[in-house]
Amino acid sequence: MRNALRWLLALTVFIGTLSTAEAATAAQPEATNTASSTDADIKDRLLAVPGMSLIEEKPYPGYRFFVLNYTQPVDHRDPAKGTFQQRITVLHKGVDRPTVFYTGGYNVSTNPSRREPTQIVDGNQVSLEYRFFTPSRPSPADWSKLDIWQAASDQHRLFQALKQVYTHKWIATGGSKGGMTATYYKRFYPKDMDGVVAYVAPNDVVNDEDSAYDRFFAGVGTKECRDRLNAVQREALVRREPLEKKYAQYAAENGYTFTTIGSLDRAYEAVVLDYVWGFWQYSLLKDCDTIPADAKNATDQAIWDSVDTISGFSAYTDQGLETYTPYYYQAGTQLGAPTIHFPYIEKQLIRYGYQPPRNFVPRSIPMRFQPSAMRDVDTWVRHHADHMLFVYGQNDPWGSERFRLGQGARDSYVFTAPGMNHGANVAGLVPDQKALATARILQWAGVASPAVQADPAAARPLARHDAKLDVRDVEREPALRP
Repeated sequence: MRNALRWLLALTVFIGTLSTAEAATAAQPEATNTASSTDADIKDRLLAVPGMSLIEEKPYPGYRFFVLNYTQPVDHRDPAKGTFQQRITVLHKGVDRPTVFYTGGYNVSTNPSRREPTQIVDGNQVSLEYRFFTPSRPSPADWSKLDIWQAASDQHRLFQALKQVYTHKWIATGGSKGGMTATYYKRFYPKDMDGVVAYVAPNDVVNDEDSAYDRFFAGVGTKECRDRLNAVQREALVRREPLEKKYAQYAAENGYTFTTIGSLDRAYEAVVLDYVWGFWQYSLLKDCDTIPADAKNATDQAIWDSVDTISGFSAYTDQGLETYTPYYYQAGTQLGAPTIHFPYIEKQLIRYGYQPPRNFVPRSIPMRFQPSAMRDVDTWVRHHADHMLFVYGQNDPWGSERFRLGQGARDSYVFTAPGMNHGANVAGLVPDQKALATARILQWAGVASPAVQADPAAARPLARHDAKLDVRDVEREPALRP
């Protein structure tokens, strides 16, 4: 996908108390390489679900993979207000296996893929496109029906329909905005899922208090790396005039326009201010060697190339923003958005600062922020989290404001992967946490062997690694989006 974005502190680990009373007693099944012969009618069973229709089936060894549409109400509170088609995919392993319910919080990929929990439990995977991301958008679009409760209700309704086909345990998962989505689903429908694995999920409880991000950027990585990045970012603002001429030519050649954000100048500054954030979100400390070491004496082209590679000059064009209007709408109405400061850049060089989500959504769409939405979810997680695992990356800025657990949480965990970015996963945890996390996922899915139940150190993914299915790259979205 296209280049980088904007938007951890310590290696703090919050470990919940294991619930031995709920330990599964089933033996751990052997992983299989082919779908069971008893599942030959799975397409017919899926299409027998009311409202389900087939877009296409794609072959993949050991699985069956379907791209489907599912009819959803525009408003779950008032189904009479109309319906829309929501795109889903099903990676079918067997009706005798657990199922992982995945959403990335954006568009769904129509190519076969397997998320980390799916590999761990050797299960099926149902993937859901987030409402209002095209083509899963009502027409006409009533944007007031795009909120976290309506989206959670999409998941709940689909789960209820597919639970008749996949009757074993279910685990919700997602990365970044998908991790947020899995968490909100658990909050509103706590009895649906047997477990939740939320990766790198931001938790912006108080939208106007963002000092945690400033503290993160003051200490992340090494001073040498921070100095390189800061110097390139500052230099891009110092050379605003010549580089904006280059930007205008680039926009003309590609047919890019700037109506939504308001001007090329606003778009240019937004891209430049994303630069440092985007680097730490998607790069590792070793990648600092790719940053110009002497920004003041670097060519205009070198500065342009570095910013474009990390931030992407197409991100704040009308064409770059259009796909992500639903995200920016949610950021400006419920999710919140970070603001950071740039103490190493003279004030006169920054004209706009981090711009609010309102600037990235067409003015024809009304927006009003609801400060209680994230406070409600945060309070629920702290006091009611049950069978939930949060995984963060040490060097990912989005983890600066994260989910935390309180005394009411049960069999739930917050782990941090050392040195990792926005692609942090269970495999990147330190050994004892990796083993514990893997064991809990197996337990929640009902496929933990007696050996794993007795000793988490024995836990391993049940399915062999597949280089095509198990893509471990960071989930990238253009510009400052989680």
